[in-house]
Amino acid sequence: QVQLVESGGGLVQAGGSLRLSCAASERTFSTYAMGWFRQAPGKEREFVAVIRWSDHSTYYAASLKGRFTISRDNAKNTVYLQMNSLKPEDTAVYYCAATGTLLRRWVPAEYDYWGQGTQVTVSS
Repeated sequence: QVQLVESGGGLVQAGGSLRLSCAASERTFSTYAMGWFRQAPGKEREFVAVIRWSDHSTYYAASLKGRFTISRDNAKNTVYLQMNSLKPEDTAVYYCAATGTLLRRWVPAEYDYWGQGTQVTVSS
């Protein structure tokens, strides 16, 4: 059973930064792309970014590119989300997920495995 464990969430003031981490339990993640989604109260789960293990290809939600950066450390089986210039509207639960295809990378149903989520709260 593949497990994903997020960490790094918390409370930060507007304009601040946070780095989220997602540790994967299996080395087989060399065949998966790893992504981040977020979900604010009362809203649908929203695509943030995704990275392919094999060639470092990255894709971002257009509205977040430039403030958020996804990266990964293969040796640690870990993917990161660096979030800068945070805004109150970035407040959400952030989820790590794994997918075997990037054809519809913005669709949550395309992801096979999910972490439990980590809360990010940005105060104004």
